Amino acid sequence: MCTAITYNTKDHYFGRNLDLEFSYKETVTITPRKYPFKFRRARAIDEHYAIIGMAFIENNYPLYYDAINEKGLGMAGLNFPNNAFYNEEQSGKDNIAPFEFIPWILTQCTNITEVKEILKNINIANINFSEQLKASPLHWIISDKESSITVESIKDGLKIYDNPVGVLTNNPTFDIHMFNLNNYMNLSIEPPVNNFSKKLNFDIYSRGMGALGLPGDLSSASRFVKATFTKMNSLSGTSESESISQFFHILGSVDQQRGCVHMGEDKYEITIYSSCCNMDKGIYYYTTYENSQITAVDMYKENLDDIALISYDLIKNQQILRQN
Repeated sequence: MCTAITYNTKDHYFGRNLDLEFSYKETVTITPRKYPFKFRRARAIDEHYAIIGMAFIENNYPLYYDAINEKGLGMAGLNFPNNAFYNEEQSGKDNIAPFEFIPWILTQCTNITEVKEILKNINIANINFSEQLKASPLHWIISDKESSITVESIKDGLKIYDNPVGVLTNNPTFDIHMFNLNNYMNLSIEPPVNNFSKKLNFDIYSRGMGALGLPGDLSSASRFVKATFTKMNSLSGTSESESISQFFHILGSVDQQRGCVHMGEDKYEITIYSSCCNMDKGIYYYTTYENSQITAVDMYKENLDDIALISYDLIKNQQILRQN
């Protein structure tokens, strides 16, 4: 499945783990301001904010998994099976296909206030990209530099939740994830206090015992708790190097190793890539399953007033610095 987080130091960061058993040959993709975005049922947008993120390009169209725009707004789609529900087209609404949702928001909005306004008239419509590429069941985290929301299109309608923790995984619905955190309010970064019985003496025999009970399995509910605990208690310096290193460590607390989640036959879910976007500087950092070296693509080193997509293949082979 997947995990997305936000993180703030001196700058603001947004990114995710993509956990799947296969890859679509995704690339780091920059959509410049004058690339003409065509939407199936909504008006075209010929000039817009520039976007950088991870995408699978099909027929010269960027199918974004996660991205930020030049104004510092970020968005990611995460798997939401059996809960996601896309409606038939509705008259008077902006009928947006799931694969169009990220560019629809990031081309037009600069912050969460503007996102909430544009969402008032949106209908996530049941429209496939093609016969081969069906609509994926998704929900989304959208973040600016100060706050986040979660958007879920379910049978009961479009749900928009304020997301005070800046974390999203997969099932169940976001409101249940947040309620589940109540079960872990006893966790602490401090050594535990004996509340069991004053008649007994206990030995604090290890560091980290204040977080006994923190989930460590790879289910989406457990990853939500662990990523939230890790992020909310995470500390780093304010330099770019320290900030992005800490960001990848937070994502690393919930990454998936080959062999631990069997998907049938010879398929195993892994963390295909991890990303970290500097929302202030427009830099997209990533690692892949085989390559733990951090690679960076800076949108501002490209011509953002162009009309053509710019893409960089992922560096997937391990990069080793040999000291002798």
